[in-house]
Amino acid sequence: MQDDDVFRALADPTRRLLLDRLFERDGRTLGELEAEVPELTRFGVMKHLGVLEQAGLVATRKDGRRKLHYLNPVPIRLISDRWIDKYRARTLDVLMDLRDRLEGTT
Repeated sequence: MQDDDVFRALADPTRRLLLDRLFERDGRTLGELEAEVPELTRFGVMKHLGVLEQAGLVATRKDGRRKLHYLNPVPIRLISDRWIDKYRARTLDVLMDLRDRLEGTT
């Protein structure tokens, strides 16, 4: 799994919607997810799910004749740790320094 694959998968609003629906309730079938985006064909939804699966954001499991789709939040967390948290920490450091200066503790 590469960051580029995750960013590419998250760039599409339909794929983000599918992830949101899996976040709300995991273990959905293709038919259930298809109902969430009625403007797309079944094959269109399958294509989006394939991109999400390739990026590692969705995992599947067979349950008899059904294929269930599950959200895998780990790649999003890794992106957050790599690209968001480090910048947030820098901002927090600046705010803490400002607080210390204003309170006269430095």
